[in-house]
Amino acid sequence: MKSRLPFGYGGQKNDMAQKLQNVQRKMQERTAEIEQMTFSAQSGGGAVRAVVMGDKSLKSLDIKPDVVSVDDVEMLQDLIISAVNEAMSEVDTYTDSEIEKITQGLSVPGLI
Repeated sequence: MKSRLPFGYGGQKNDMAQKLQNVQRKMQERTAEIEQMTFSAQSGGGAVRAVVMGDKSLKSLDIKPDVVSVDDVEMLQDLIISAVNEAMSEVDTYTDSEIEKITQGLSVPGLI
């Protein structure tokens, strides 16, 4: 006996799978592009500037000489940590917004 499915039933399932594959491909491509981008942040009014890559590797760290003090190493450490963390946060924020554009709010666990 031949089973009968409503017209287009099998096609809809295949269309959805194809759409999900396209979304996944676009997300992977965009993620690869973002990994090559640079993001920067400053702390201490520009005393410390951190530049990170989109893959969250630290590319450079600029410290103005006037904030380097043997008497206040803790402050310099705090400024460095703050600048690096802010730059990393910018990577996350940008990546999330770009992925949101691709998925248009679609939440599929394990898509990338």
